Amino acid sequence: MSVGATPSTDARLTESEPRLVATPGTPAFTCRVARAAAEQAAYYGLRRAIFCDEQRLFTASDRDDADTHAVPIVCLAGARVVGVVRIWEEAPGDWWGGRLGVDADFRTVGAIGRWLIQTAVGTARAWGAWRFRATVQRPNVPLFRRLHWQTRQELEILGQPHHLMEADLTRYTPTAEARPVASAAPCDEACDAA
Repeated sequence: MSVGATPSTDARLTESEPRLVATPGTPAFTCRVARAAAEQAAYYGLRRAIFCDEQRLFTASDRDDADTHAVPIVCLAGARVVGVVRIWEEAPGDWWGGRLGVDADFRTVGAIGRWLIQTAVGTARAWGAWRFRATVQRPNVPLFRRLHWQTRQELEILGQPHHLMEADLTRYTPTAEARPVASAAPCDEACDAA
């Protein structure tokens, strides 16, 4: 999905490409599965900057077991990774999303998180999702509710309040994103040093 920086009033979740109006002087944004090794390295680097350095939820790395089979999704401004999220299939058709984050320099755009959520859920739908869930930090719950997610349970994770939320899949159109080959090796810990 390639988009400009300013959403139009008729943008809808049910479209695979939200209608967004480009404004002069704003970069074009693209949200998609990270493809190149450099994109994957930047994906892990941004996650580390957000979840380790900024939020201090983790020390040296925010990686966990889900990363061994998760698919990294990035939002690019040109070639720069400015947003991240990961998706993974826990059981056939049962998908999860996590580690949603936006580069601090791009948070004022106000739409990157939404675009990443749309891409994540739409991609999982294209790959057979019948359910899509995420644990969401409490400050982000209003955004997810606007995007047709419902709270299933309130939790505490890493000492922080979270909501276990589920997307209304009928509100998300499947993307045309091709599913990566399962045998492709994910970017290893060396990516964290990039």
